[in-house]
Amino acid sequence: MTLALIALTAAGCAGPQVAAPQASLPVPAAWVESDPAPISVDIAEYWRLLNDPLLTELVERSIAENRDLAQSAARLDLARSQLRQARAGYLPSVTASAGSGRDLGTNNPGRNSVSIGADAQWEADLFGRVSSNVAASQADLVAAGYSLADLQRAIVGQVAISTVQARALALQLQIARDTLAFQEDNLQIARWRNQAGLVDSLDVEQARTQRAQTAATIPQLESSLAATANALSTLAGEPPGRVLAALAGSDAFVPSPAPLAGWEAPAEVLRRRPDVRGAEASLVAAAARVGVARTQLLPALRLTGSVGTGALGIGSLFDILTANVFAGVTQLLFDGGRTRAQIEGAEASARGAQAAWEQAILQALEEVESAAVDQRTSAERVDLSAEAVDAASNSVLLARSQYQAGLIDFRTLLSAENQLLSARNQLVGAQADRASAFVRLTQALGGGWSGTDYAADPSLLPAQDESER
Repeated sequence: MTLALIALTAAGCAGPQVAAPQASLPVPAAWVESDPAPISVDIAEYWRLLNDPLLTELVERSIAENRDLAQSAARLDLARSQLRQARAGYLPSVTASAGSGRDLGTNNPGRNSVSIGADAQWEADLFGRVSSNVAASQADLVAAGYSLADLQRAIVGQVAISTVQARALALQLQIARDTLAFQEDNLQIARWRNQAGLVDSLDVEQARTQRAQTAATIPQLESSLAATANALSTLAGEPPGRVLAALAGSDAFVPSPAPLAGWEAPAEVLRRRPDVRGAEASLVAAAARVGVARTQLLPALRLTGSVGTGALGIGSLFDILTANVFAGVTQLLFDGGRTRAQIEGAEASARGAQAAWEQAILQALEEVESAAVDQRTSAERVDLSAEAVDAASNSVLLARSQYQAGLIDFRTLLSAENQLLSARNQLVGAQADRASAFVRLTQALGGGWSGTDYAADPSLLPAQDESER
């Protein structure tokens, strides 16, 4: 499938006035960084695959309570009302009037008069002015629905990644506190050995330095954790406090994502991406508005009519009725180039919408390929970091026993413990990167929203290939 095919299909949805956009950007048949096997898990609610109850609760709460999503939902309602307004152009407009008066002059004083009337207007859709306007509003509604869906996709990903980062910070904070406890013991041992004359005061000062450096990281981690938790509270539509307490009160761990190997072909992934579908709908709307602008150069047929009656009393009100019908044709002759300029402006907007649509496709392909690399490399880093932690833990055990036996100096023990602390933090970072890469990949594949969540009307959704038309 190519962009040209999608463009022709999209143009066909907007009525005969819309010229088919031209595009020559092909969609690749396969991914560079993925196995050809189809995806084995449902990624619409991919956050559940991270097996973190707090993360799941925050995501679902943000979907229900996020204020940015509420604003986007209001814009969807606005687009829906504008479509109803456009469809009203197919029907006549009718207004009614009624009046009552009393003669206060010298002739026939005190005489009452009553009148009732109605006026109707209707414009025939000779050259598609109304239908093109309806097509544009219809596409705007579809675009607004996809915009809401894409915003949910983005917010869900932001909540998931922020929760992963918060979990990693909480775990690093726990590691720092555990390490600080060991370093307190090291400082006490160094003092005892110094008092016994076994070592000089250099070991004591080195132990104090190590302990102080580790202690200094704890307030920074606490500050980062509080800021991340408070940001999660805002995303979830609640005041700060509860999320931080939940993170602090639960066991520290980093979510481990489910395996994700192969997935659909690029064309299928693009169908799942609400940003691409929304950009396509915006292109349809812009193309339809070109048709609306062009109809201003064509004749317009309008029918007007009125009916009315008047009498000196209610009883004789309908004795005499008057009515008239008038058909008129208008044709623009000269407006100083204003209409031509409007057409050129609409065509420029359509070209911009086409470029935005193509950019959305390129961006989607880029995100999938880059996230696939991130997923693979971060998984490799987790394995290597776990091996480093195992080796550093064994090294520290040996160094502590040898130091207590007086076989090595404190500098060797210090180096071994610093390596362990660094390795543990590196493993946490790699685990967080792996979970974040999983989130970004499932986002890029179109996860994080349901295709039925924001479909204003399934019949309004633009077709993607000839089999759907």
